[in-house]
Amino acid sequence: MYGGRITSEERSTLSTYVGIAIVVILAAAGIYFFILAQKEKNETTGFDPNRPIPADDVLRHRLTAEQYHVVREGGSQTPFQNEFWNNQRAGLYCDVITGEPLFTSLDKYDAGLGVPTFTKPISNDLLVQSIDTSHDMRRVELRAKRSNAHLGYLFSDPKSPTGQQYAMVSAAFRFVPQERMKQDGYDAFLPLLEKK
Repeated sequence: MYGGRITSEERSTLSTYVGIAIVVILAAAGIYFFILAQKEKNETTGFDPNRPIPADDVLRHRLTAEQYHVVREGGSQTPFQNEFWNNQRAGLYCDVITGEPLFTSLDKYDAGLGVPTFTKPISNDLLVQSIDTSHDMRRVELRAKRSNAHLGYLFSDPKSPTGQQYAMVSAAFRFVPQERMKQDGYDAFLPLLEKK
């Protein structure tokens, strides 16, 4: 380089180095985002009882506004206009926060409420009951024991084989169809769907 001028050969070499640097930066960014996506997938797929409950700021990012409103603010959904009220597929209804299976399709029935309704949970130990006196009513609220997610309400129902009606809010659940249970890490729960 003489007199401050860049020759075409030097310009070509410089362009090559800049191009290589850009490719390396883009590749590193791609790998970083792939690892982040895999980490989030691992945190939201399947159920791991040792996985910590995500913080509320993480839940605000991970869940839809409606899901967050239901599970953390005790919200509800419009009857007959929610995702699972008339779902007839075989599978598991899992806590949208932890992925823990709480209800099966075998225990789902149509109570005419326009919300997913079950005769019983997988285990009563998975739920916490408390008295809710809001809206000038007295009812039994159900929450997931592990995540403290608001799930819905428990009522008496003579039409139910158990005499109880677990009226749930669709947004509190992630449905895992039976055909995806192995793929999604729920193969240990397949015996729950065997008809007795």
